[in-house]
Amino acid sequence: MQQEQSRKVLLWLVAIGFFMQTLDATIVNTALPAMARSLGESPLQMQSVVVAYSLAMAMLIPASGWLADRFGSRRVFLSAIVLFVLGSVCCALAQSLAQLVAARVVQGLGGALLMPVGRLVVLRTFPREQFLQAMSFVAVPGLIGPLIGPTLGGWLVEAASWHWIFLINVPVGLVGCIATLRFMPGEPVTFVPRFDLAGYLMLAFGMVSLSLALDGLASMGLRQASVLVLMVFGLASLVAYWLHAARRADPLFSPQLFSVDTLRIGLLGNLFSRLGSSCMPFLIPLLLQVTMGYSPMQAGMMMLPVAIAGMSMKRFTTPLITRFGYRQVLVGNTLLVGVTMASFGLATPTQPLWVHVLQLAAFGAVNSLQFTAMNTVTLKDLDHANASSGNSLLSMVQMVAMGMGVAAAGAVLAAFTAFFQPSAAGHTLWAFQATFACMGLITVASAGIFWQLSPEDRASSKAATTADAADHG
Repeated sequence: MQQEQSRKVLLWLVAIGFFMQTLDATIVNTALPAMARSLGESPLQMQSVVVAYSLAMAMLIPASGWLADRFGSRRVFLSAIVLFVLGSVCCALAQSLAQLVAARVVQGLGGALLMPVGRLVVLRTFPREQFLQAMSFVAVPGLIGPLIGPTLGGWLVEAASWHWIFLINVPVGLVGCIATLRFMPGEPVTFVPRFDLAGYLMLAFGMVSLSLALDGLASMGLRQASVLVLMVFGLASLVAYWLHAARRADPLFSPQLFSVDTLRIGLLGNLFSRLGSSCMPFLIPLLLQVTMGYSPMQAGMMMLPVAIAGMSMKRFTTPLITRFGYRQVLVGNTLLVGVTMASFGLATPTQPLWVHVLQLAAFGAVNSLQFTAMNTVTLKDLDHANASSGNSLLSMVQMVAMGMGVAAAGAVLAAFTAFFQPSAAGHTLWAFQATFACMGLITVASAGIFWQLSPEDRASSKAATTADAADHG
């Protein structure tokens, strides 16, 4: 009975950590214009606040399993909460955009360890027959966080100030620290293989360089030559990692993983389709506040149809894939995601409210189906030996794509803003409309990747549930 009670508390602890991570990934979006005013920046050039968080998470996720084995799950999870809360306090105290971005990196490093380490503890604590049910419970806060994040962020900005979207993490973090010390198991593993530090540095440097190059096009004022140099170094570093991993016995991510067709296609599809769709939580609140006069609270409320439609779509995902197969669903749905994104290029302040709500709900539904189908097809054919590595690689690709998608959208928005600047007073709205159209086209182009799937692939309910946990972890 005592063991069962401890397991329940452990699930709640991991779920709360997961909730903190997903809430903070979305709560910032509606507060960006208020942050920009406070820090004396343009709201159209605040994407580095979002990019820094996603990129910091992507950097540390590959090392999360090794750190938990080497130092113990309890210590690493406790350190993650402390780092996350410390980063949150630093965000609230930031006096400039550079300080805020640096604090978001600290926060992202803590967030990167919360879910992977928590998932690892659940995997090692619960019997195999209970693991799927346990992970489904933990995944629920991952759906609730994005649901309330934009609205809560908008309300806090209006009721208090943007600083409180970070300060609310402090009491939650203190409770998490106490619960971790009392209920979290996890002694260090007796034998831990040597960490592939060289491979990790190559991978991290490549990801950071490519993302900084994109972000530099939009907000950092880097000259074109600097951006080109960063891109070349980033690509060279990723190629160097690939060659290094092919020769090493125990690399972070073995090139043999890519011999699995569904994993290879799923990862590439995840990367390129998320480059488009992941910018929407960043662009939509900006569009509503900067060009249509919405308050932060109203802009946050407008994100509710996206989350509600996304949650409602989950029940139809498995039957759809079972009926039509992965290839047909992903090719067709990727086209729909791109079209619904591009439809925001028609948005104007004179449009009726119900049209905006319908657009947002349609995007939320097809985007939810897209994420679950992409993740399921990526993981479904991995054997037990490669499951952990493949899951970590998928998590890393998701975070990289989110960061790069926001950076790319920021760069496109900056380019169109400069292009339309000499024109009439509506140049900002025109820049947003053109950006939505371009990001929608990027998503449409990724449909060709999913066409490479076998038409025979079908879904199973178990795979879809596991993919939901991966998507929110």
